[in-house]
Amino acid sequence: MSETPAPSTRLSKEMTDVLIRVALIAVVVYLCLRVFTPFIGLMMWALILAVALYPLHQGLARRLGGRTGRAATLIVLIGILLIGLPTAMLGSSFAGHIHSVYAAFDGNTVEISAPNPAVAEWPLVGERIYSAWQAAATDLPAFLEKLQPQLGNMAKQALAMAASTAGSVLLFLGSLVIAGIMMAYGESGSRAMEQISVRLSGPTAGRRVHRLSTATIRSVATGVIGVAFIQALLLGIGFLFAGIPAAGVLAVIVLLLGILQAPALLVSLPAIGYIWWAGDGGTVMNVVWTVYLLVAGFADNVLKPLLLGRGVDVPMPVVLLGALGGMVSGGIVGLFVGAVILAVGYQLFMDWVNEGQQADPTAVTETDETAADTNLAGN
Repeated sequence: MSETPAPSTRLSKEMTDVLIRVALIAVVVYLCLRVFTPFIGLMMWALILAVALYPLHQGLARRLGGRTGRAATLIVLIGILLIGLPTAMLGSSFAGHIHSVYAAFDGNTVEISAPNPAVAEWPLVGERIYSAWQAAATDLPAFLEKLQPQLGNMAKQALAMAASTAGSVLLFLGSLVIAGIMMAYGESGSRAMEQISVRLSGPTAGRRVHRLSTATIRSVATGVIGVAFIQALLLGIGFLFAGIPAAGVLAVIVLLLGILQAPALLVSLPAIGYIWWAGDGGTVMNVVWTVYLLVAGFADNVLKPLLLGRGVDVPMPVVLLGALGGMVSGGIVGLFVGAVILAVGYQLFMDWVNEGQQADPTAVTETDETAADTNLAGN
């Protein structure tokens, strides 16, 4: 007869099996993360774009007779034409302009007109700007030689910023292509994500988390893209009527900067400098356009709180704080991820609080307090 293993021995073997399985799972998860890490940013962007554009994709697919693949392809092509083509044209134009400026400086053919004496009367910085401008107009090579260290640092920073912007645009276009593939299989992908949420959080909470995450992503996308479009329109109108050259191109640059969450002041402040440098409209009009461009440049600080959080069953400050905190910690992708995480966390926390109130029969609700106050007033 075979001896039955002791309970302690059997428990030890089961614990060993469990630990081995957990260790193997941990190793597999670690290796998967190592393989997937280079593509996390790309896939996160693609998922965000797919969720944000899916309602547009569904409406377009209905117009095309239910052809989801054609609808996704059309959206991707339109996105590339609207973003990629203007970006390439702006990059080519900017490179040509930089080359011409360099050639002019190298040939010592650059001439700067003398400043208007009214510049010296500007408050706080007028005298310094006037003296620097006068020095540049009198002897430009000597003036540039004095500023050579600062100009070198500024050139390095500008090149780094340009490279980062170009990389972000390429990442965005690549994510748009992957988002088109996701939208073509949107129904099955949505069901899979809902099943994962249900598996992690339960039938009721899982579906709510899935709906909340989707609505939050679309709300933040509307806030970001909508604010960028409105700000580009406002500044474009100002550039046009203020007589600034290439107003349409500058408006497109503002739109791209808004989508990439870069401040529009990068364009509006140089435009203000050009207005005062040209000096064609008079002091009063220069002040008017300066105020207008400054207000339009800061408009995103007012519009984002108004548009973020619409259609989400979470207070707007929660979505706004999540978006801002996520952007600070994770860049533009963190703008969406932070809003989703904080919105879901807030919803789960409030569900936990409400369950505690329902489980406590002695909890005093607002209705009970109102009834008690009414009875006291009647007595």
